[in-house]
Amino acid sequence: MNVDVLVIGAGPAGLAAAIAAKEDGIHNLLVLERESAPGGILKQCIHNGFGLHRFGEELTGPEYAQKDIDRAEELGITIQCDTTVLSVSEDKVVTCVSREHGFQEIHAKAIVLAMGCRERPRGALGTPGTRCAGIYSAGTAQKLVNLMGYMPGKRCVILGSGDIGLIMARRMTLQGAKVLACVELMPYSSGLNRNIVQCLEDYDIPLYLSHTVVDIHGKEKLTGVTVAQVDANRKPVPGTEMEFDCDTLLLSVGLIPENELSVGAGVNLSAVTSGAEVDDTLQTNVPGIFACGNVLHVHDLVDHVSNESFKAGLSAAQFAKGEFAVGETVAVLDGQGVRGVVPQRICAGAGRAVELMFRPAGVYRNAVCVVKCGDNIVARKKAPIFTPGEMVVVKLPEDVVAGLSGDLTVSVEGGQ
Repeated sequence: MNVDVLVIGAGPAGLAAAIAAKEDGIHNLLVLERESAPGGILKQCIHNGFGLHRFGEELTGPEYAQKDIDRAEELGITIQCDTTVLSVSEDKVVTCVSREHGFQEIHAKAIVLAMGCRERPRGALGTPGTRCAGIYSAGTAQKLVNLMGYMPGKRCVILGSGDIGLIMARRMTLQGAKVLACVELMPYSSGLNRNIVQCLEDYDIPLYLSHTVVDIHGKEKLTGVTVAQVDANRKPVPGTEMEFDCDTLLLSVGLIPENELSVGAGVNLSAVTSGAEVDDTLQTNVPGIFACGNVLHVHDLVDHVSNESFKAGLSAAQFAKGEFAVGETVAVLDGQGVRGVVPQRICAGAGRAVELMFRPAGVYRNAVCVVKCGDNIVARKKAPIFTPGEMVVVKLPEDVVAGLSGDLTVSVEGGQ
């Protein structure tokens, strides 16, 4: 089978990319999705708060996803569900398998990688204790409660303060469980401030910063956990232990971009974001392969995922039509206080506006984000607070991009 643009993933990123490509005139377009229906993780996110930036209204996850699903149907976009992609090659040949279509080999002119991300499991933490029942990732618990109607337990501790964990603290409480504590290893939360207020503070759920779970109790079923304070080196401090009697431990300890297919295609990955290294068109180092959404870098707002993915879909469409051209690029480097700026390269000669996105390396109050080209400051953004839980977006206008003469460095200056 031959297609002009192939999109892998039908979550918010894949849907947005496919819509943009179709609207730009690509008719031979295919979207592959391993789940039984499009929509991605949004299907289980029944809380509101989505769409404020993009649609100007507050939507639940399923409502947000349905808008893009409806638009894809209007445009006649083919979404092939229940399909597992086995490999992607550098020459843009995709092999996949499904019950309905069997084994397929698809040749594409351009590919958009939109596979999303997965949760970091318990095995990556090295927490001592038995492998007892009652330990779930926050996303798994969310699926059990919201989609399947099962309650994981009645007394819960949450390790990690990512947004899914914070939201599940509220959800478990509303379903009748007692959430005893949210425990965070770092001295700051990794979730949005609004979720800390609405999901923890509003329900009197304590947040223990600079703490972690040091022991798990129970043989066949979880009976409790031991929590201790950690020092500046993230080592437990003796004598600070607290015991919690619980039957459920939810893990909200980070998300990892799903880039196994990207590696097979020869795509270079960033050691910081674990996603692809891209230029401002969202093209990877492999010509014709683009990446967007949480497979590129983990976002905190789905609105940003969609906006980024529209760009990727448009770029893929232009590449497939032979209208895509990239000249010399300049590098975008992480400076002080910056972790994982995206994109990592900018096509300076194109003269188009560019948005730089990154997460701060810590909490900085009354600080300034500074973008420098050599010794010259080309952009500044001041904020009362920069925190790792919220993505920082810095816009470079067209005239600034057109005038770039060397590599950029993005830094956070000042603050405490």
